[in-house]
Amino acid sequence: MIRKSLVASLAFAMLLSACQASNMGNKEAIGTLGGAAAGGLLGSQIGKGSGNLVATGAGVLLGGWLGNEIGASLDKADRSELSRAESRAYTAPLGQQITWNNPQSGNSGSVVPVRDGYANDGAYCREFQQNITVGGKQQQGYGKACQQPDGSWKIVQ
Repeated sequence: MIRKSLVASLAFAMLLSACQASNMGNKEAIGTLGGAAAGGLLGSQIGKGSGNLVATGAGVLLGGWLGNEIGASLDKADRSELSRAESRAYTAPLGQQITWNNPQSGNSGSVVPVRDGYANDGAYCREFQQNITVGGKQQQGYGKACQQPDGSWKIVQ
């Protein structure tokens, strides 16, 4: 567990320093860091022993790259539309596709709640499948969000 955390921390530090060294914009930096965190988390679910360590590191790097690409392309209006779609998906029936688009940028996407349940602490959670099309290229993502005691939602995976 300590080795996994160390690899994730080192990869995170490398990505952060790369963001600063290249004068990366705010969208790219947020996308890179968020993608690295999600990729590392997903990678850590694969394999055992040293294979798990490699998968975690690869997930951090691949997630960081993918997040950077999306962050570089999504503008404020895109993120606003995506956020509204995510908010609607928190209460939509399972399987219902919530779509968004920004005619000004041509970017679009969808969020589909695919499963719900409860976390160990009793919080209500939902798993989502996302598709985002940026510049004609489609990217897919998967995540999980849990409802907080104050009623807000927090992405946990």
